[in-house]
Amino acid sequence: MLRKILIIIVIIGIIGAMLAMLAWRELQDFEARPFSLEGEATLWLAPGSSYPAMVRELSRLGLTSNDWRWQWLGRLRNPMLKAGEYRLVSGDNPASLFEQMRYGGVVNHRLTVIEGWTTEQLRKELANDSRLQQQTAGWSDAQLMQQLGCSECFSEGRFLPETYFFVRGDSDFDVLQRAYDSMQQVLNQAWQQRDPELPIDHADELLVLASLIEMETTDPRELTEVAGVFKRRLQTGMRLQTDPTVVYGIESRQDEPFDGRIRRVHLQTDHPWNTYTRRGLPPTPIGLPGLASIQAAARPAEGDTLYFVAKGDGTHQFSRTLAEHNRAVDRYIRGRN
Repeated sequence: MLRKILIIIVIIGIIGAMLAMLAWRELQDFEARPFSLEGEATLWLAPGSSYPAMVRELSRLGLTSNDWRWQWLGRLRNPMLKAGEYRLVSGDNPASLFEQMRYGGVVNHRLTVIEGWTTEQLRKELANDSRLQQQTAGWSDAQLMQQLGCSECFSEGRFLPETYFFVRGDSDFDVLQRAYDSMQQVLNQAWQQRDPELPIDHADELLVLASLIEMETTDPRELTEVAGVFKRRLQTGMRLQTDPTVVYGIESRQDEPFDGRIRRVHLQTDHPWNTYTRRGLPPTPIGLPGLASIQAAARPAEGDTLYFVAKGDGTHQFSRTLAEHNRAVDRYIRGRN
């Protein structure tokens, strides 16, 4: 009798071992089996997501079925789940997904901040990006600057135009913080390397000057020459008389519609940014200056030109005297009109 019991136990053990081996092989095959996917899919794991929640999301995407193999695979592998967005492509399988999670292979998104944008335009762009959490919604510009640690700073021009990468789950404030820190670094470096004869007193004024240069020309070859004209005008007490400051004042006050054409009444209407009616720099930047404009503001080109006029092709005609400038205006402005 005892012998029969031992034989039964041995048989049960063998069957159990065979079943375990079959289950192990099935799990190995399952782990290496590609998802039901053609092209690409994106898996989003919110912070705090559980393993079962991940499997349910994969099932919802139609990539797999939620069955016992996932449960046993989870117990076997005990994968480290990291919140984020994961890109799955044809050929990916559970093993490759676990590998992505292990090394934090989340999807990186990009947002490019454009030179010449205002802070308002930048904040609207961030607010319309569904990939970002909207942390600053409802904040005023003053509240934003306070959170950035510069409560006495103007907000305009404080964010460096460049391409920023982020992951889903980051906030708009995260991007703004990085853009602000980048601008501070670039501005401080340019200020340290500035022309010693530059007639401005602190880095904030350099930022204002850089924004005028940014808005005056789109040709990188002209940046330092435009900066040179502004430098000499500031040194001699001439008004800067730059049209973008007039436009900025009109649009920032929002007390009249602006059709894009500057008229005489606009040039004569006094406001803090109107460099036709006021001497020196305006109180704040008029947009976001890029790195090249900041460097040009810090190191203007030498020369004796005091005037420039747009040719209509994206470049400018520079002049030394008012008589030369008037002839250029006749040729490029009045003649074109």
